[in-house]
Amino acid sequence: MAVATSVLRHEHEAILRMLDVADEVSRRVERGVPVAPEAFSGLVEFFRLFADKCHHGKEEDLLFPALEGKGLPRQGGPVGVMLIEHDQGRAYMKEMAAVAEAIVKGNADAVRRWVAAARGYSDLLRAHIQKENNILFVMAERILSDDEQAELARGFERIEIDKMGAGTHERLHAMMDKLVAEFLG
Repeated sequence: MAVATSVLRHEHEAILRMLDVADEVSRRVERGVPVAPEAFSGLVEFFRLFADKCHHGKEEDLLFPALEGKGLPRQGGPVGVMLIEHDQGRAYMKEMAAVAEAIVKGNADAVRRWVAAARGYSDLLRAHIQKENNILFVMAERILSDDEQAELARGFERIEIDKMGAGTHERLHAMMDKLVAEFLG
């Protein structure tokens, strides 16, 4: 039986690997090492689709409402903090996407903006993932029954198809494997 919090923790591992790639891309562009435009667009696509639309979508559409239904408050509690951080992450992603095209055109200011946004996003998400893994998901595992966890996991599968489309998950993981091999291999 699938456990919803285990699914989300597994997705965190993929997100952390891509944050490692983003950190390495930032180091390279700061040193003036050329980075292919596809790396920037690939990172933005992965973070937008996988981290935000899919992963955060599962949390916002299913997990958080389930926790609220069990009495965990949205305002002033861990769910509210996670939602604020999701929005902060979206602002960083928007900046990364906006400057990716300018980097390709050789804009030096865009490189500084990419690095600032990518580092801010990386720092935010690393701390966010720690809070979810070690606080929120532990709370969820205490208050959600095995059946509720399994039902959430089934809902997560539907969200992947509905929010990203069939085959997108696999395509993004293949892109992740390529970028990890190129920048961290």
